[in-house]
Amino acid sequence: MRILAIETSCDETAMALVEASGGFKAPKFKIVKNLVSSQIEIHRPFGGVVPNIAKREHEKNLPILLGQIFNNPKTEQKLWKKIDLIVVTASGPGLEPALWAGIGFVKKLAKEKRKPVVGASHLEGHLYSFLLPTKKTTGVNVKTALPAVTLSVSGGHTFLIYMKTLKEWKKIGETRDDAVGEAFDKVARMLGLPYPGGPELERLASLGNPNAIRFPRPMINKKGFDFSFSGLKTSVLYYLRDNPKVNKADVAASFQQAAIDTLVKKTIDASKTLPGIRSMVLCGGVAANKLLRKTLAKEAKALGLKFFVPDFKYNTDNATMIAAAAYFGTLRNKKYRLVARGNPNI
Repeated sequence: MRILAIETSCDETAMALVEASGGFKAPKFKIVKNLVSSQIEIHRPFGGVVPNIAKREHEKNLPILLGQIFNNPKTEQKLWKKIDLIVVTASGPGLEPALWAGIGFVKKLAKEKRKPVVGASHLEGHLYSFLLPTKKTTGVNVKTALPAVTLSVSGGHTFLIYMKTLKEWKKIGETRDDAVGEAFDKVARMLGLPYPGGPELERLASLGNPNAIRFPRPMINKKGFDFSFSGLKTSVLYYLRDNPKVNKADVAASFQQAAIDTLVKKTIDASKTLPGIRSMVLCGGVAANKLLRKTLAKEAKALGLKFFVPDFKYNTDNATMIAAAAYFGTLRNKKYRLVARGNPNI
């Protein structure tokens, strides 16, 4: 199946052309083109993403990216004939004005080109992103990889998922308040760091001592697999209020360590508790955090489990993972309506 995928859930306008094959037993994805147009510089003066500005930029960028996908007029018609499906992110988490920009563009395009079009889930895209080819591998052997415990973390969600098969999974834990990426962004703002806060905080943390301040690890020893990050965020706020001359790098490093300790402990607990676990999977925007990747990989190895994480370019918002979600959705006969849903649950 050759899929043209569009992703506009937040501030990244993304488009990809992907060839998918192998079904559920041996899925393979060939990335023909993967394009991303960032809006970081546009939103940075505001300290975060402004939904209507994001929508406007998506509407401007989508035709440009489409032109880059079909960049040869002589072969454009032939390439269109080979495309089996157009997919767009319809279900978030995401900003609804931004989602509507992609949906509106795809509806018009599908009608013009007479191609079938479906909606896809941003969350499911992240869940399947570990199957995308990496610098070291062309794919994943699902027979030996599953069942798996998946930690899916971003600015919009924090979930632990028991993935029994590519068709069957269930949420076993989630944040009760802030998503971990949201907590990273809020603490970054407290420290006066520019948008996007998460990567900036990670860079600052690399210069600090992670043991300088003992911030709390909320719910780390509580039964179950839920998370909470609002208390940790508030502890940082009070610490900065009471210690105005503190080393900000130490604050960043200590906060990051507390958040990662919590994520890793819950993932380890789930891996030890659930039946037949063969792998740990890390995905979502916060999966780009190097310390989190390194720590989970080390813990998976200690437990005798495989560890999977997408390449960095497939952790942040991208259209390739949306193509994967659409491929498996088609095989499952599961279709998302072309209606923007900004805050869905898994």
